Amino acid sequence: MKYKSPKLTVDGVVLKDKKILLIKRKNQPFKGKWALPGGFVEYGEKTEDAVLREVFEETGLKTKVKDVIGVFSDPNRDPRGHVVSVVYLLEISDGEIMSGDDAIDVKFFDLKSSPDLAFDHNIIIKNILEKVG
Repeated sequence: MKYKSPKLTVDGVVLKDKKILLIKRKNQPFKGKWALPGGFVEYGEKTEDAVLREVFEETGLKTKVKDVIGVFSDPNRDPRGHVVSVVYLLEISDGEIMSGDDAIDVKFFDLKSSPDLAFDHNIIIKNILEKVG
């Protein structure tokens, strides 16, 4: 019997003046849809380092971890299979916004009226709104 386990990802939440930073996805799944910046954790990498790397690669921003927002593990949250995401609240420390890596665009949206998002990112934002008001 082959043992199966979920894949591990991270997502970064960057808030500024009641706005949230989102990327427009360059690749499938959800190509062309807006999403939180993030991606897969590399083998041997801490999730905290992975989220800082992914956010920098996709947005050009250097960030610091402020808090853990939560772990999102619904087996149906990603069409590629069972993917668990650790979601971090981040603070900008340096850099200028520019799309890169898996993003074709990046910009801030009003936290309470963001577009329909890829994966379960609307649920994540709802969770954030409950925590920060």
